[in-house]
Amino acid sequence: MAEPRAGLALRFQRPFLAARPLRSLPWPELEESLRTAPDSALLADILHKTILHPLCVKYPPSVKYRRCFLTELIKKLESTAAEPLDELYEALADVLKEEESTHCYKNYLLPTGDCVSLSESTALISGGTTGLVTWEAALHLAHWALQNPGLFRDRTVLELGSGIGFTGIAICKTCQPRTFIFSDCHHRVLRQLEENIRLNGFIPEPDITCSIQTESQGQEVEGESCQNPKVIVAELDWGSVTEKQLLGLRADVVIAADVVYDPEIILVFIGMLQKLSTSRADRKAPEVFIASTIRNPDTYQLFQAELDKAGIRWQMIPAHSSCNFLYDVQPDVTILQLFI
Repeated sequence: MAEPRAGLALRFQRPFLAARPLRSLPWPELEESLRTAPDSALLADILHKTILHPLCVKYPPSVKYRRCFLTELIKKLESTAAEPLDELYEALADVLKEEESTHCYKNYLLPTGDCVSLSESTALISGGTTGLVTWEAALHLAHWALQNPGLFRDRTVLELGSGIGFTGIAICKTCQPRTFIFSDCHHRVLRQLEENIRLNGFIPEPDITCSIQTESQGQEVEGESCQNPKVIVAELDWGSVTEKQLLGLRADVVIAADVVYDPEIILVFIGMLQKLSTSRADRKAPEVFIASTIRNPDTYQLFQAELDKAGIRWQMIPAHSSCNFLYDVQPDVTILQLFI
């Protein structure tokens, strides 16, 4: 019995630290375990692997999330004949003393043993942008990258619409790129992005942050270690970026997640891909991978139709196994490889 119960506590840990929806946590299994053997020790184990975990203490999820989690855990305790657990009530009392904040943290435990900690907005739309939270397709793209590290190893990777940085930071920690260029166009997003990059132990190149200027910025440094990739944060507006600027980045691989959710954005995005195609001079065309959550099938079909119209060939990457660092995966995420 001990092993399954210990495993159950770990099944709470990963989604809790990433602040996944509470309904996705294994509550039914907890109820069944407590019915079989009422024991507050199991709840204490869950408490220490979640609320009292060092990552949660240092980089906590939102006050509301922790409050709701503890309230549910207490309900499960009180529905059994288990002994009361004082530290569970003490933890809730501590959370109730905290004030709500506009920002919170999410901690993603990767299968490699690494962790990506992110500061996020508690609102889906904040400061006029949706870029201050992590979206589903970014999680899937990162998971796919972790399964295909050789695609990124010792190469220059350009991420379009990086948002607050989950996918890129995960790749930097696990796939050993030579250079990783994070990019976005919203100033608040870029500030949050740089904060998260530093939070995870990387230091963006000085004097390059938030701008693309010269070709030399993208040039590879002979003998540079791939264990600690060069990291650049670039302000990149798809509509105004020039072919010369894109050429200067010298990207071998281009990735993006959840960037084709609006018909107007699709046209600008494809225009930027065409600039990438024509700006490569005598270099090999970069490999391009776009992950999308299909919220509106019409919009996604429009993206594919516009790619066809622009003469950009594409193929769907076969669905990968379920995302093993999260439990509530969405089935409607696809990854396209584009041939520009």
